[in-house]
Amino acid sequence: QVQLVESGGGLVQPGGSLRLSCAASGSIFRLYAMGWYRQAPGKQRELVASITSGGSTNYLDSVKGRFTISRDNAKNTVYLQMNSLKPEDTAVYYCNTVVTFKYYWGQGTQVTVSS
Repeated sequence: QVQLVESGGGLVQPGGSLRLSCAASGSIFRLYAMGWYRQAPGKQRELVASITSGGSTNYLDSVKGRFTISRDNAKNTVYLQMNSLKPEDTAVYYCNTVVTFKYYWGQGTQVTVSS
């Protein structure tokens, strides 16, 4: 079993920044690939960013250059630094990993970008 707990969401003005954190349980966190997804009202959940156990990253085109995913294996935590936020980034953001073909999700954290 893997437990994921997100934090760091909130209300921010356009152009602002937020950093999301996801704390994971398990002694082998360093072996997990991790991802951040988001789901806006009435839309499908989409992959925003991912990071492999080796640190390779991948991003949704619309967030490239604005968002950065990183991980701290000593703290069993993955981060999503979000800069230059836009209203269209408003969504619930979820942390994710897949272990032995099973998907694990956090409870989600709301990000609202509005003036």
